[in-house]
Amino acid sequence: MNTTLGTGAGTARPANSVRVVIVDDHAIFRSGLKADLDASIHVVGEAATVEQAIAVIVQQRPDVVLLDVHLPGGLGGGGREVIAGSAALLSTTRFLALSVSDAAEDVVAVIRAGARGYVTKTISGAEITDAVFRVAGGDAVFSPRLAGFVLDAFGTAPADIADDELDKLSARELEVMRLIARGYSYKEVAKELFISIKTVETHVSAVLRKLQLSSRHELTKWAAERRLL
Repeated sequence: MNTTLGTGAGTARPANSVRVVIVDDHAIFRSGLKADLDASIHVVGEAATVEQAIAVIVQQRPDVVLLDVHLPGGLGGGGREVIAGSAALLSTTRFLALSVSDAAEDVVAVIRAGARGYVTKTISGAEITDAVFRVAGGDAVFSPRLAGFVLDAFGTAPADIADDELDKLSARELEVMRLIARGYSYKEVAKELFISIKTVETHVSAVLRKLQLSSRHELTKWAAERRLL
């Protein structure tokens, strides 16, 4: 599976542990996910239904909610309904959808509701740990293909490309920028371009500095507005 996520290389991790709530209607999956998460991720609550999820999220106020898209209970809105019921916390709690579904309508619906990312359940323990830290740090996290759904749904009208902006980037930096903006992890970019992860990190830092951007999320938005993806 080609995802946005590597094994943590290049990911800035907070000094303190990240507090997480897991929302999924399968107890076995919740148990397995807890076992796979890094020890610095503290699971403070679990829920199996829409109602349970809203209650535990409001009570615990976690940093990140790992949220299944399709859940029993409520009015049938599943993950979207959970986010809507926790809307008052969106400034401090971030939602990462984790589902078996990779359907465009599911991805777009939950992102419109307020989720910061969407990954499928084929993800590894190291990758989901990386995703949790990235979402907690403010990044948007998607698999490359799913990121395309979001860009198609939220893309703005083409903007005039400022030649002087692109001229600041080398050919290699432009290649790295496009892959990172599509949602590739540093590890995946390194594999795609046959360079080291450290070299990818150096190029990303240079791109962000030259374009006066502060995060991968801003880079994705910048590239999408210019139809560079």
